[in-house]
Amino acid sequence: MKEERKISVGQIMESVFEIGYLLFDLIAFVLFISQSQGRQMFILYAFLTLFLGTGDAFHLVPRIKRSLRGEDSYTEYTIGLGLMISSITMTIFYMILFVIRTMMGAPIVPFGLQILIVSMALLRIVLCLFPQNNWFHKEGNMKWSFFRNVPITIVGICMIYLFATMHTSFGNQMAAAIFFSFLCYLPVTIWSKTHPKVGLLMIPKTCMYIWMLCLGLQLL
Repeated sequence: MKEERKISVGQIMESVFEIGYLLFDLIAFVLFISQSQGRQMFILYAFLTLFLGTGDAFHLVPRIKRSLRGEDSYTEYTIGLGLMISSITMTIFYMILFVIRTMMGAPIVPFGLQILIVSMALLRIVLCLFPQNNWFHKEGNMKWSFFRNVPITIVGICMIYLFATMHTSFGNQMAAAIFFSFLCYLPVTIWSKTHPKVGLLMIPKTCMYIWMLCLGLQLL
């Protein structure tokens, strides 16, 4: 008789958090669309939410399935594919956020800085597509993880600076949320393969994204 698989409390709580996060993204998307009243900034915020939630769903749903039902022959592949997709959609998320900042009447971004942000985002997306990333295997590729995360870190630093220079409550909070999201994200990319518990930092990182969406909802 097949032994029944036991699910730990930690796995249940993690799955509940991830499901709650995805539901929050869906509700936020509906609110942005329904309350936008044709205002382009909120339509962009809706697309930003859509890219964030959809991209994360590609790797969170397989993780939830693994936590609650165990691994199967496709688990490693689907999580790897999801991580690749979410890495790309995360980059698009910041590009949309960059455009939203511009639409808020914030100080004009120097042309050179605009070129830097866009070029680093494009480089990040291109690097994510290389097979050398070894997305579909648990061991990954630490060297390529470094390569692909340098450009998005540069984008993050630029975004922190740009929102901080708005000198508004919205700008300061957005800068803080981006800062703390990267503060949680980068250790995961460096140490999670050798120290799996470091991966728990993705929970506060996700909370920072929820904060970013809430800042947009407050503008409604």
